[in-house]
Amino acid sequence: MSSETGSTGSTPEPAPVDPVPAEPVQYDDGYGQEIGVGPHPLPWPEGERYDPELLAHGDRRNVGDGYRYWTREAIVADLDLRRHDFHVAVENWGHDFNIGSVVRTANAFLAKEIHIVGRRRWNRRGAMVTDRYQHVRHHPDTADLTAWAAAEGLPIIGIDNLPGAVPLERTELPRRCVLLFGQEGPGLTEEARKHASMVCSIAQFGSTRSINAGAAAAIAMHAWVQRYADVPDPRR
Repeated sequence: MSSETGSTGSTPEPAPVDPVPAEPVQYDDGYGQEIGVGPHPLPWPEGERYDPELLAHGDRRNVGDGYRYWTREAIVADLDLRRHDFHVAVENWGHDFNIGSVVRTANAFLAKEIHIVGRRRWNRRGAMVTDRYQHVRHHPDTADLTAWAAAEGLPIIGIDNLPGAVPLERTELPRRCVLLFGQEGPGLTEEARKHASMVCSIAQFGSTRSINAGAAAAIAMHAWVQRYADVPDPRR
């Protein structure tokens, strides 16, 4: 009896698998022109916040100019003094590549903490190493996240375009809350919907049924920032 692979019965060689790209050491690894600054001219600034290696060789990290040449620990400590009151949680059941984008945006809007729900390992490449400056907490399932949030007195606000969801544009988000996002495609799981105090939808006007999970997370976080953050006036 012949094999499905051919009359000879031999098994074909497996197709070559492309190697998983390594995570960037710095923001611009492999992306062309370098960012940041070169070695600091002498005399060097003094203080424990400064990293001698960065002062000597330059700082090419994805950080604001005010943090140039600072150690990672000093940057995190400074951010901890002014983090916002919202947390970001994202479901991770299938190694969604959008999680990195959500984490990067959470760093930009200075979320208090990031919560990964489901698999412990997540696709970090889209975060562009910004997770180094955030506090990241893992929850094995939604029940664990819910228990933690309840102990902290934080309502969970789901973000998804579901039947019965309230429009984000017409809703005032709580100041202290957890913004919970589902994966690209399936969105929030049924269990996540049950545990959410409220689910908010994002208004859409085109033909697509949904928007990118990373984009949805950015919109929701910005809605919180518009309501509660102390946005500096550039004219002053």
